[in-house]
Amino acid sequence: MDFISGEVLYINKPLDWTSFDLVRKLRNKLCRRLGVKKLKVGHAGTLDPLATGVMIVCTGKKTKLIETFQYLTKEYIATVKLGETTPSFDLETEADAAYPTEHITKELVAGTLARFTGEIRQTPPAYSACKVEGKRAYEFAREGRMVELKTKLLVIDEIELLDYTMPEIKIRVVCSKGTYIRALARDIGLALGSGGHLTALERTRIGDVTLGQCVAGEQIESVVDALLDGDISLSVCNLEL
Repeated sequence: MDFISGEVLYINKPLDWTSFDLVRKLRNKLCRRLGVKKLKVGHAGTLDPLATGVMIVCTGKKTKLIETFQYLTKEYIATVKLGETTPSFDLETEADAAYPTEHITKELVAGTLARFTGEIRQTPPAYSACKVEGKRAYEFAREGRMVELKTKLLVIDEIELLDYTMPEIKIRVVCSKGTYIRALARDIGLALGSGGHLTALERTRIGDVTLGQCVAGEQIESVVDALLDGDISLSVCNLEL
């Protein structure tokens, strides 16, 4: 294993970890084991703290591959609660409004979801990492300041209703880079004549990399030890490209 020259790891990000938490823990572990002060480590696509799932993490010279990985199609399983909104469009903030859901049927949901396939324009959440005037949008939001965010063109390749148990629905989404599933939950709620916010999110695929190929983030330090000690290989961990 040569993490300095570069390796690519597939990791299942745990709930409540930020993407930076995962990168930091891996970098710190590698630096200690390799006896170096600095090492390039980066990820291909941020996941919110309240989301779990596939993250591709690169080290050393393989960080040059990150941009390529970022443009790969992504798949998510999302749970959306209808009839209620939050400022962050997920569970990071408390509910701020309630709306009727009596008119919503399974058929209405299925028909509404179909309208979100193909090219769509989406406004990112106020609680997002989009930069405005040199600051992240979420910094303004947490200060109680609302800023105008530009809509973005993106592509939803597939959207499928997996479960209908009101007031929650579970959906599978296959989409392009830059898609905010939280914002999609907001827009679906609006299109249904109600409100909506995300209550759970799992990224199940990036390109051809699936959850089944990922090491649990909680185990990453012990996995690094095993890799460096030669006890296991990337192929054994299902981490090899």
